[in-house]
Amino acid sequence: MERKEIHKEEIDNLISMYLTGNIDSQSLKTLTAWSRESAENNLYVRNRIELWFSSGVAGSTTSFDKEKAFERFKARVEKATIAEEQKQRFTKSRSLKIFYRVAAAILIILLPLAGYWGGMETVKNGFSDIVVEAPMGARTKLYLPDGTLVWLNADSKITYSQGFGVENRNLALEGEGYFEVKKNEKVPFEIRTKELDLTVLGTKFNFRNYADDEEVVVNLLEGKVKLKNELIASDDIYMCPNEKAVLSKETGVIVKSKMNASNSNLWTKDELYFDELLLEDIAKQLSRSFNVKIEVADSLRYQRFYGSFKIVGNSIEKILETISSTNRMKYKYENNRYIVY
Repeated sequence: MERKEIHKEEIDNLISMYLTGNIDSQSLKTLTAWSRESAENNLYVRNRIELWFSSGVAGSTTSFDKEKAFERFKARVEKATIAEEQKQRFTKSRSLKIFYRVAAAILIILLPLAGYWGGMETVKNGFSDIVVEAPMGARTKLYLPDGTLVWLNADSKITYSQGFGVENRNLALEGEGYFEVKKNEKVPFEIRTKELDLTVLGTKFNFRNYADDEEVVVNLLEGKVKLKNELIASDDIYMCPNEKAVLSKETGVIVKSKMNASNSNLWTKDELYFDELLLEDIAKQLSRSFNVKIEVADSLRYQRFYGSFKIVGNSIEKILETISSTNRMKYKYENNRYIVY
């Protein structure tokens, strides 16, 4: 007989039933058996139980007493076992075997959690920040604890709490990141920067805000996002797919426009794409991607260019040569840096 596949949603429900004291013996057997199938399953159950307590469901005054917890556990399993015995007319010895087998399995899950009990506030206060960086000349791909996919462009970093996803999904961004956010209507996903904050439920977007850039740029591929201007008092701005929002750091004004947003994350595929971008910011992107120094003459800082360039198999000289072929700029190399004039 083919074994029924158990989805993690069902496991989450069984864990909730166990922790609230509403689980029956058959469900307890199912949870125990699933947790013992693999190290990955065992770790999943342990992590979900840990999140249950650290999220405050257990109550802020609850503290951990291993002996009392085990006694409560024994009483719960014993009650379920007796009910099962009456229903199935199992012998006493058979019931004891079930009890001790299940007890041993659950203890394997619960005992490692002893160190996390000390009250909800103690757990939350113990969370430390996690920092992920992409160095100059490289890109980094990662998954956040909630399943959100993140690409970090060169010379970028994100900072988020070790408790990310427990009560909030807030992170700080410096640089450029492409995000495919896992949807969670109960816990919004928020990106905070000095100039602009972004809030979503589940969506795909590109967010660029390097400290030395003149502009903050958000490109929305899917879903919907809300932008909050941190430079000047203004109404929140809502974006729809294939829209671009550009915030001027000098004036604090946000301009929204239509565009093909799918081009905004080409850098995750080792391709540079400039959509009427300031030459000053283009130079900074090239500097980060090729790990070189580039200076732009003041007279050209606010020139805008459009273009697309492959990174792999290309060189900074070829790209600068292509841009200079527009006859709107020239470049030279001296003193270990490129000068655009």
